[in-house]
Amino acid sequence: MEVRYIKCHGSGNEFILFDTVAQPLDGVALDALSRAACDRTSGIGADGIVLLVCHDGQFGMRMFNPDGSEAEMCGNGIRCVARAAEGYIRSESFVLTSGGGEFPTQRMEDIYPGIPTYGIDIAVRLTSPDFGFMSEGDESFIGRTIEALHPELRFTAINVGNPHIVAEVEHIDYALLEELGHRVTELTHLFPRGINVSLVERRGEQSIFVATFERGAGITPSCGTAMTSSATAMALVGRCGYDRPIEVANRGGAVRCLCSHEGGLHTLLAGNATFTSWGRATCDGTRFEFEELGHFDEEVRLYEAFVESLIK
Repeated sequence: MEVRYIKCHGSGNEFILFDTVAQPLDGVALDALSRAACDRTSGIGADGIVLLVCHDGQFGMRMFNPDGSEAEMCGNGIRCVARAAEGYIRSESFVLTSGGGEFPTQRMEDIYPGIPTYGIDIAVRLTSPDFGFMSEGDESFIGRTIEALHPELRFTAINVGNPHIVAEVEHIDYALLEELGHRVTELTHLFPRGINVSLVERRGEQSIFVATFERGAGITPSCGTAMTSSATAMALVGRCGYDRPIEVANRGGAVRCLCSHEGGLHTLLAGNATFTSWGRATCDGTRFEFEELGHFDEEVRLYEAFVESLIK
């Protein structure tokens, strides 16, 4: 079987996109495909694979981590899937599914001239079966310590389709973040299915910087649901305001988040969906070969200019 792929990214979070509407992947072991495609030595190299899927006329996303595990939601990946879906739906406003949830999606004003930008409205819950550290009867976990994980950091637990804990720090320590991410895997009674861990610096009234250890991937340049969760957590603890854009940056780029209580707690995540290259994947059961065929040079140039503008 031969299928085309597009390499893409949201805020520097790289994915291999497969359009299974145009090219079904029937019989392909998707966990093995993700491990092979994401391998930066023998494969294409990415932080995960995303699939555009369609069931009974409803378009959606499936996302797999580099270790082959499937994620319920990916805020950066779903923007890339939204761009692929828009070509079928032919509307700038639609709903995508992922992990059993529905996510209102819209084409938005470019975050930088010439960069395709999409907004994903993400419902936020403050409870989850993944929050084993919460006491029975708790309706939220906001600005509290998890003693077994770290005796001083004050975490806020956020469920945006996948689970996150977020702590504000004065300066991000990546060694500490790595330690926290691995410690989570040892504390299975508190984190039964693992969790995404983020550290956040507040850099302005409505401006934050985020670093994340992703479940199934480790420290990545960017994680869309982590940026969403971090902005929401900072609003919940009173460090950023509701109903005003929050500028959220990380090592991969930047997005804008808008947190609101209207109609229930939810956060709009708006950011780029950039295509960087395309190629062909040859699949034979669980064996895969990849051939790059071309590049989206202008899109790459524009995103580099966007990142440079952030530094200035």
